[in-house]
Amino acid sequence: MKVFCILSDERAFHSRSPVMFSTVLRRQGINAVYVPFMVQPASLGRAMEGLRVLNIAGANVTAPFKETIIPHLDGLSEGARFIGAINTIVRDGDKLKGYNTNAIGIMDAMRAAGFNVEDKSALVFGTGGAARTVAFILTWLRAREVWVVGRNAERARAIVTAFSGRGMDPAVLAGLPLPAQIVINATSVSSPEEAADLAGLVETLDLRGCELMLDLNYGRRRNFWQDKARALGVHFMDGLSPLAFQARRTLQLWTGIQVPPEEFIRALQNGDGQAM
Repeated sequence: MKVFCILSDERAFHSRSPVMFSTVLRRQGINAVYVPFMVQPASLGRAMEGLRVLNIAGANVTAPFKETIIPHLDGLSEGARFIGAINTIVRDGDKLKGYNTNAIGIMDAMRAAGFNVEDKSALVFGTGGAARTVAFILTWLRAREVWVVGRNAERARAIVTAFSGRGMDPAVLAGLPLPAQIVINATSVSSPEEAADLAGLVETLDLRGCELMLDLNYGRRRNFWQDKARALGVHFMDGLSPLAFQARRTLQLWTGIQVPPEEFIRALQNGDGQAM
């Protein structure tokens, strides 16, 4: 039996990945399990050695380790090296190689929703690994302009320097007309309880030209990004669809087996992993 896992902090236990992958593995007749591992940031290097020692067959990586885990890997795919963040680890003997299937998952999810990014302007919230991934795929899909919003000006500047675009301080956004057709939340917060200040800011944003609001998080009882999309009358997408599409790519890297994305989406629905 093979063992796959997801690495994060306490958020590992809130991820839908274990339910989703376990369901798909079972339905495909693959003799494997998928489990969450909570890792303290100071123990990340030892956790990676644990993957080798325990013969873990493959791993997913999510916040807060998408960037900091890179020095502990033996290699990166070309895409992961360019993006500077990973979400998937593939094992080859004792070697661990990092990949980024998040970017292609976001692309696939937007295309499945019938949304074309080309020549659209985008507003991206966040300056971590998820934001780097989003900025990369938007640039790859020929977005006209990408604005990266974050309180850490240095990290925002690093993203736009790598992928083109412009960094913005959230303090200047209130009341400012924002000609963005796409708004993507790549921060880790989506509910007022998590970040009342950001919730208040989003409520005041002038996004009259918005066509799509995508929140890479999921499972919140109340979601202020969804509230804003509803107020604007625009399409809202949470992170479950990108999760399903990237998981399909990840499973193919681990096993060589191609499973339709619908199988992953079905595994996240009623009876097999309804969103929290």
